[in-house]
Amino acid sequence: MQAPVVVMNTGAGDRQVGRKAQISNITAAKTVADIIRSCLGPKAMLKMLLDPMGGIVLTNDGHAILREIEVAHPAAKSMIELSRTQDEEVGDGTTTVIILAGEILAQALPQLDRNIHPVVIIQAFKKALADALSIVEEVSIPVDTSSDKQMASLIKSSIGTKTVSRYSDLMCSLALKAVRTVAQDQTSPQEIDIKRYARVEKIPGGEIEESRVLDGVMVNKDITHASMRRRIENPRIVLLDCPLEYKKGESQTNIEITDEDSWNRILHIEEEQVKKLCEAILAVKPDLVITEKGVSDLAQHYFVKAGVTALRRVRKTDNNRIARATGATIVNRVDDLVESDVGTGCGLFEIEKIGDEYFTFLTKCKNPKACTILLRGPSKDILNEVERNLQDAMSVARNVMFHPRLSPGGGATEMAVSVRLAQRSKSIEGVMQWPYRAVAEAMEVIPRTLIQNAGASPIRILTQLRAKHAEGKSSFGVDGDTGNVVDMKEYGVWEPQAVKMQSIKTAVESACLLLRVDDICSAKSAKQVGGSGLSGGGGGEE
Repeated sequence: MQAPVVVMNTGAGDRQVGRKAQISNITAAKTVADIIRSCLGPKAMLKMLLDPMGGIVLTNDGHAILREIEVAHPAAKSMIELSRTQDEEVGDGTTTVIILAGEILAQALPQLDRNIHPVVIIQAFKKALADALSIVEEVSIPVDTSSDKQMASLIKSSIGTKTVSRYSDLMCSLALKAVRTVAQDQTSPQEIDIKRYARVEKIPGGEIEESRVLDGVMVNKDITHASMRRRIENPRIVLLDCPLEYKKGESQTNIEITDEDSWNRILHIEEEQVKKLCEAILAVKPDLVITEKGVSDLAQHYFVKAGVTALRRVRKTDNNRIARATGATIVNRVDDLVESDVGTGCGLFEIEKIGDEYFTFLTKCKNPKACTILLRGPSKDILNEVERNLQDAMSVARNVMFHPRLSPGGGATEMAVSVRLAQRSKSIEGVMQWPYRAVAEAMEVIPRTLIQNAGASPIRILTQLRAKHAEGKSSFGVDGDTGNVVDMKEYGVWEPQAVKMQSIKTAVESACLLLRVDDICSAKSAKQVGGSGLSGGGGGEE
């Protein structure tokens, strides 16, 4: 009898092989899905997360929750990765994606118990995915992106499930206005960079109703000198990226001075240099000079004499935004200033005091390509949540600009996919029929969760909904407030098709990925790698 040969270090105890690994993955994915299942729909519950610094996050945004929680299981980590992808790609539907992926995996369990090989299941899933996407395409309708009413009703469906749903009209108009401002020329809305050019400024205090989109930019800065003008109409703006102070040598320079005249000469040269800088700027007759670096006292003096207002140490991102909004060019060397670099697109510069801070407003821009959204509200936590919801709303608006097609909301699209896949599954031969049908059943999880969160009876309502869809009325869904079956065309809940497509794709793909795993083992720890002969002699690591 030969002694057993140990090849892999199974002493670590966390190696799972075959069926066990798959089951463990599926359980982990289901657990993650269950965490945020209650966050779907207008009647969603909030989660309160304590971060290690002792701050709190109050939110029902799937992505925000999963970003904060700590997970140990590798499969759960990959689920969290999903919501991140969804958030970066389309910005909404993060909760949907996780719930859907968790449900698809849960539906794969009985298939594995029937001893269907994972590869067959995956094949069926892929086939179902292709069919599902074509079904989504069928139930979608085109939308006119220039009509405010249609766009508003669309954004409403994104905001309706969030905390700010009370102020949904206000939020819709904020999001829509911001996206429209940032959208480059209306002819080719290919570049809509919300992140860079639509800045959200949160100022605690005031009421949420006071939030607004500025037709320009706001910066959290005060003027550098007390006697500069605080309000300028139609200012000429110069943006700089260089310091307005005496330039010292790069390396250490020591100067020995023997007589007083040389000392005066040195001071004089410093003054002259700053004066030269200022004169170069004043040559283009600006009213407002904004620089990312410092402004020396002397330079301020010259500016005050010339009646020019200066702002210093403005963040680079803010400066870029100002450049987009006012039409100015950011100049790196003062000597290179020319007339065309001066921004004249701004109608009003003024400094307001909000709370106990001073803010600079550059508003009434003629054709702003950048904007600031000013959010007011009772507390910092609420403002953070409002900002998260606004980001979602803006990405929805942006997606519709890119793909002007809408799918019915309220679980209607998912239900349509589910019913039609179930019908098509009958025509599929062999074992693949089961996993194919599993996708159809998994799709029902969205309407079911909506009904549960609204507090109605899932079984009764789902049966009604199924019946409606079997008749071919594919726009019927669940009213998230009451849990009844309604026609989404009348109820007016629509979602961008891009969001729906992306969430189904991501969910199915990830389910396939996790099913392919048949072995979970821990990789070498750093100790084992480093322990071979590196720490010899010195009494080990202890």
